[in-house]
Amino acid sequence: MPLRILFAGTPEFAVPALEALAASGHTLVGVLTQPDRPAGRGLRQQASPVKQRALALSVPVFQPTTLRDEGIQAVLSSKAADIFVVAAYGLLLPAPLLGLPRLGCVNIHASLLPRWRGAAPIQRAILAGDQQTGVSIMRMEAGLDTGAVYLRRVTPIGPTETATTLHDRLAVLGAKALLDALPSIADGSLRAVPQDDAQATYAKRIEKREGRLDWTRPADQLERQVRAFNPWPVCETSWAGTSLRIWDARALAQSEKSKPGVVLAATREGIDVATGDGVLRLLHVQRAGKSVVSASDFAHAHALVGAELG
Repeated sequence: MPLRILFAGTPEFAVPALEALAASGHTLVGVLTQPDRPAGRGLRQQASPVKQRALALSVPVFQPTTLRDEGIQAVLSSKAADIFVVAAYGLLLPAPLLGLPRLGCVNIHASLLPRWRGAAPIQRAILAGDQQTGVSIMRMEAGLDTGAVYLRRVTPIGPTETATTLHDRLAVLGAKALLDALPSIADGSLRAVPQDDAQATYAKRIEKREGRLDWTRPADQLERQVRAFNPWPVCETSWAGTSLRIWDARALAQSEKSKPGVVLAATREGIDVATGDGVLRLLHVQRAGKSVVSASDFAHAHALVGAELG
């Protein structure tokens, strides 16, 4: 039976779910998304990816700065939605909205809850060296990602996976999981299972300063840092008095007693840098104000061997 659905989301992660719902036979009665924000060099007001797609689908869009206003709550109530679906919206739903739809509110979360509750589950999973992650379709409640889970879908984290590639895979996986779960949520046959709070970990929001590379750390940890922070904030170090951003790197299984941060070799394969344990091979780099280039091209243009990064 088709459902009346109100969707709430803002970034690219939420777009596949919005598109899946639009094509599913259910009725999208409205889309909540964050207000337009300044973006780009000119800081012009820019609509969120979800708003842009919703307008293309001719779905009504609402962009309140707060959901605690009784006026917007009345507007959303008038939509008579059976269920609210949330994916990376950016605002917590207050209690009056959580209790509004007859089937409640569900969230697509990019982790295997209760692991990595919070704002940055994709990056934190890579940074921690997790071998797998996934998506959880959870029933929303007042706590942060604490609601009971209807359904999980698991996927491995590849050895060279970045936050960019994992984000895109999980967005699609989340959309599919949502469509799998909705019919059984609607007919009551799918029961949400409470999370084990004792197993919970918290994925705090990423800060720009976390991208700074500390060459005294082991190479495998530095590689995970580079992969986790691509595309933002992008890892960086200093070289010749300027910033050098590291977009791609691989840890090499070789021992090295040189001072951490010293460039050991610069070849077609990349730029090899000594770390606290092992060697990190830089594959793609970007000097301040320049374009991203292969490390081999960068090495061809600069004398690097023996230089100290950081």
